[in-house]
Amino acid sequence: MTVSNTQQHHELDDTIDLKELARTLIKHWYWILLCVIVAVALAVLYLRVTKPVYAVDGLIQVESNKNASAALLGDLSSVMDVKSPAQTEIELLKSRFVLGQALKNLKLDIGLSSPQEQLTQRVRQPLPHVLMHSPKHVFYQIDRTYIDLARLDVSEALLDQRLTLTLKGNKTYQISLNEQVLLTGLIGQATHVDTPMGTIDLLVNDASSQGTLFLVKKSLRSAAQDLSSRLSVSEKGKLTGILALSYQGTNPTLITQTLNEIMQVYLKQNVERRSAETQKTLAFLKAQLPELKDELEASERRYNEFRRQNNTIDVTKESELLLMQSVSLKTTRMELEQKAAELKARFTDEYPLMAEVNAQLAELAQENKKLEQRMTQIPEIQRLYLQLFRDVQVNTELYTSLLNSYQQLKVVKASEIGNVRVIDQAVKPIDPIKPKRSLVLMLSVLLGGFAGTALILLKNLLFSGIKDSSLIESRLGLSILATVPRSIMQRKLTRRFRKGQQHLLAAQDSEDMAIESLRSLRTVVHFAASGRNNVILITGPSPSIGKSFIAANFAAVMAQMGKSVVLIDADMRRGHLFNYFELERGVGLSEYLQGKESNLDLLCHKTNVEGLEFLNTGAIPPNPAELLLNERFNTLMDELSSTFDFVILDSPPLLAATDGVIIGRKAGLTLMVARYGHTDIKELEVANNRLVQAGVTVQGVVFNDIQQGAGTGYGYQYGYQYRSHKS
Repeated sequence: MTVSNTQQHHELDDTIDLKELARTLIKHWYWILLCVIVAVALAVLYLRVTKPVYAVDGLIQVESNKNASAALLGDLSSVMDVKSPAQTEIELLKSRFVLGQALKNLKLDIGLSSPQEQLTQRVRQPLPHVLMHSPKHVFYQIDRTYIDLARLDVSEALLDQRLTLTLKGNKTYQISLNEQVLLTGLIGQATHVDTPMGTIDLLVNDASSQGTLFLVKKSLRSAAQDLSSRLSVSEKGKLTGILALSYQGTNPTLITQTLNEIMQVYLKQNVERRSAETQKTLAFLKAQLPELKDELEASERRYNEFRRQNNTIDVTKESELLLMQSVSLKTTRMELEQKAAELKARFTDEYPLMAEVNAQLAELAQENKKLEQRMTQIPEIQRLYLQLFRDVQVNTELYTSLLNSYQQLKVVKASEIGNVRVIDQAVKPIDPIKPKRSLVLMLSVLLGGFAGTALILLKNLLFSGIKDSSLIESRLGLSILATVPRSIMQRKLTRRFRKGQQHLLAAQDSEDMAIESLRSLRTVVHFAASGRNNVILITGPSPSIGKSFIAANFAAVMAQMGKSVVLIDADMRRGHLFNYFELERGVGLSEYLQGKESNLDLLCHKTNVEGLEFLNTGAIPPNPAELLLNERFNTLMDELSSTFDFVILDSPPLLAATDGVIIGRKAGLTLMVARYGHTDIKELEVANNRLVQAGVTVQGVVFNDIQQGAGTGYGYQYGYQYRSHKS
């Protein structure tokens, strides 16, 4: 081969032959079909054991309380990426603060299941079950086993542990953990037991007489995480304040109830949070009112007693003015002190509002001091009268003011609403969202087809059989004496043989393209045969390459030339050439080599092909290689070689046994068979090296089973037949 041809060959190796790829997939279509069937079966099994998942949704509106500065900012807030209050509410909705309360309200932290829900049981026969949660109890039923559980509280060590509840009949049950009985209780009676694992507090309202169930008291963390993983909250649009909630689960009734409970808990805490300040103020005023009432009553008693003892005193204009000023100052001071007490409960003295109130109190103290000095200048009786009257007035105004504030705050608290509202409640779903049966089945078909294709391509990649005859010539230096195409007729004959009919292609269809190729091989052999002897060995590196097919039909083609030919099945391990001639294994080569039979007339069988006789393997011996090394084998070859024009031998594969190498030393012509897309170039190289090391020269290679449209290395494709016209 020239350098240009070698370069061209490597360039061809680097390209992808799409036609050859499609042919390979079509050839192994049954692998794709098998993978599709397996994938569909797995998909059906998945749909059988997988519980359908439903989804419910709801809408919540979050109203933002914009102040004056926010109103002045207008659209500038979006430019400055001001966070929407909805983001805070989303995190609050998914917090343990909200979810934990919903869990407690519906007893979702209590898990009930049955051994009948396990995977193996669902594969055999899925059983429907009922699970209901409410604030008062949890009800569960599967088949004929049911339980109505009112309470389950355990210590920390037993949280998230699967407890086994066994119903014993006679209204008794047992609770066990890892086959260790923790308690025995009665249905309808509360049970509180201190076990080595911790405390269990249990109340079963009702249950079936027999059955086994699993109980789990979930910790707040794990239960909230499970709830949060199935709850999704997102804002619809940008800065709309509309929150879309979605919750998924296998129980459509329960998930609807759960999502509505979450929204109600969230709504309730929002209202309570907004009314918390009002509640604190009411509590403060409620504590102050009794004290002020007592002071008012005491001041009135002192004032009345003073008037009774001293009779009525005419207060001058100046005294009235001083009295009014004193009452106003004291009332203002007490209001500021009350405000300071409220602020002190929430802020420190450094808070600006606290500092302002303290400054006002200091200023009032100075004015009150000046007023007291002026009042000391009036007569004693009149001054005492003014003081008592002032106390009554101040206490009356202050008590009345606090009482009005208390009543107003009660009205405000009663009418307090949150800044969120539920727009859409969750509605029980009808159809599951997954698994989608049609989609799963369609994907299984696609994945099965893809897996089958990948499997074929992987097999083709890992075992890259020879597909170009020029590769044999370039790598091994062996000539391609014939390229035998795949015969459709041979496949039909093989199917007939299973019914007891003959399937020698050369006898059935002498114009088949494969037989024509063997005739070209006959021509090559006729001119290439050496003068050593007329023994021809047909061998190959591995099984299933069509070696026996080539040997049987080549022997028939040689006999059709008018020559006397004997075909020997020298594969005393798995030889089956007798099938081509409707013969039994009977007595043959092994018996001759062992000396049990020496009459070749009895060993050689005539066939329906004129001039062709057949020597069978005989009984399979335990030591075929040793028999071939026997001198009787040399005697046999000499006798047959002198009797027949051609002696053709079919040997075992060279890589599987050494028989072919032993036979090759007696052959004048050795032909190697390689199968298209099956024989690896390395196998062929190793087989050739074994023959060369034994002093056997391979005259050429027969490239067998060339598929229609496959390149042979000579630049043409098989696709034409030239048959004779038959009337």
